[in-house]
Amino acid sequence: MYAVIETGGKQYRVSPGQTVEVERLPAEPGASVTLERVLLVSGDGSTLVGTPTVPGGRVVATVAREGRGKKIVVFRYNAKKRYRRTKGHRQDYTYLMVTDIQAEGKSLVPDEERRRYERLADRASMRFQRRLLAPVAELASLLDSLAADEAVGDEEAVERDEAGIEAADTSIPEEDLAADEPKSTGKAKGARTERGDTRKK
Repeated sequence: MYAVIETGGKQYRVSPGQTVEVERLPAEPGASVTLERVLLVSGDGSTLVGTPTVPGGRVVATVAREGRGKKIVVFRYNAKKRYRRTKGHRQDYTYLMVTDIQAEGKSLVPDEERRRYERLADRASMRFQRRLLAPVAELASLLDSLAADEAVGDEEAVERDEAGIEAADTSIPEEDLAADEPKSTGKAKGARTERGDTRKK
């Protein structure tokens, strides 16, 4: 049993229990997502082909985690014009675990299997969230022990806790900070820059 879906301008063949990498969707890890652009559904010896979509066709999935692709370098130039531009790009992805395939308003996945896939997807999203929150939980425990040691008056333990807090890696990566900042060139709209002609005459 499988379905062909369209999301982010691309088509994917998916099956129940499969994890598929799609372009970033506005959903948090652990959330349920319904994809309604279903182009084909095949199962139980029959195939439904949409025109362009299958009527009543839906694919239900759970957001297992989020991630980013490999960095690519985009280099543009115009020959003999001194035009060179280099840019980098990393695509944001959402990883979906397919839990159900529906056609004509009916589910094609047995209830027991669907519940099992939902449990697996929930566990995957919980693992991802725990990994994200691990540094924060470590810092919180260090701060609690620091407060307790200060209350008792144990100076050696306080120094040890402060060193642990400074060594804890809870900083936000620079690439994530750069993604949140608005991009501006620093020039007013419509402003022109003049450059002297350096060619020899």
